[in-house]
Amino acid sequence: MTIPVHTDLQPDSGRLDRKSAALVFLAFAAAYFCSALVRAITATLSPALSLDFNLKASDLGLLAGGYFFGFAAMQLPLGRWLDRYGPKRVILYFLSFAVVGCVAFSMASSFAWLLAARVLVGMGVSACLMAPLTGFRRWLSGPTLVRANSWMLMTGSFGMLASTLPVQWLMPLTGWRPLFWLLAILILLCMAVIARVVPPTPVAPVTVTAEANPASYAQVWRSRYFQAMTPLAFFNYGGLIAIQTLWAGPWMVRVAGYTPLESATGLFYLNACMLVTFWCWGMLAPWLIRQGWNIERLIVWGVPVSLLVLAVNIAGGSATGWVGWTIFCMTSSILGSAQPAIGMAFKPSLVGRALSAYNLMIFSGVFCVQWSIGLLIDAFKAVGMPEIVSFQAAMGVFLCCCIASYAWFIRGKADNSGQ
Repeated sequence: MTIPVHTDLQPDSGRLDRKSAALVFLAFAAAYFCSALVRAITATLSPALSLDFNLKASDLGLLAGGYFFGFAAMQLPLGRWLDRYGPKRVILYFLSFAVVGCVAFSMASSFAWLLAARVLVGMGVSACLMAPLTGFRRWLSGPTLVRANSWMLMTGSFGMLASTLPVQWLMPLTGWRPLFWLLAILILLCMAVIARVVPPTPVAPVTVTAEANPASYAQVWRSRYFQAMTPLAFFNYGGLIAIQTLWAGPWMVRVAGYTPLESATGLFYLNACMLVTFWCWGMLAPWLIRQGWNIERLIVWGVPVSLLVLAVNIAGGSATGWVGWTIFCMTSSILGSAQPAIGMAFKPSLVGRALSAYNLMIFSGVFCVQWSIGLLIDAFKAVGMPEIVSFQAAMGVFLCCCIASYAWFIRGKADNSGQ
């Protein structure tokens, strides 16, 4: 499978010098840090939230998934607005909703209020990765673009790291509600930095046709390359995030017998390893591409390893702790490289829509997998299965879906270059 890379920019058109690129990257990275922190914080807070609001596994899955529902719901309009207005203007508008959502979550008095606030937060941070990737497609060269993507994901791992032990340590001092006031303040600071250092992105005029219309996704949906990648985005990548940001924590507590502090510590180690993993991908990816290991080849060989690890974790049951889930997340991390590949497969006028459509698949998958695992656990328990077996059975269903999505990717691999 060969990516049809579009390079229809002039050599120096819109390119940033090294210093400006670094400042822009750091500004966007700070916002993505906050996005990842608020995304993953429910795994650490799950014992406290479950106690305060009497949540079942399905409620917890729905609450965590509410973020991803709001996130996914904004992806299609987000892509149009990124192509039309540019990343700077769009991300500033979106982050204002995240601030309101964090404040609302801190004041929640019912599960419905918690869920609505969580959805609003997801909507507000939904541009935190797509906005920089859209800008990077215009501002950076190809190998540097792949590296910037990996290091943005590394920044997300910093945010997830901050959502574990630091949050657990703060809980006895502040409780969980003031943490969301602090998050609102951090997001406001990020908005100020982005407004100061990120350049506006002029959007080239386009001819309004069925394919060039800024409101149309027709060319994206028709792409065979995009179609081949979609199930992997939904089940495999979406499932990775669902486990990393929620179900690894409850598995440690309810299956492996960890205390809440031990679970938070395990999540800390997991996210620290993911941080190092994405840093390594950022260093190695340009070299691997030059050696002929394109992203599709890496996915072909890498995904089966992650599926094998997942099967071993499920079979291990109570013996599977943070180490097993860390290895699963690390072996699944190659799927993060698919995003810059999607961006390079389309011309710049379509990049915002292509990336947002792909992100829609990912975060729709996160929402569905996250909630479905909770529903399946409750359903298996309702028919008399022990809790440990219920977790294993739910994860087994997830494994089957991942295997099917990989098979679809291999099936579409033969001819995927037509755009």
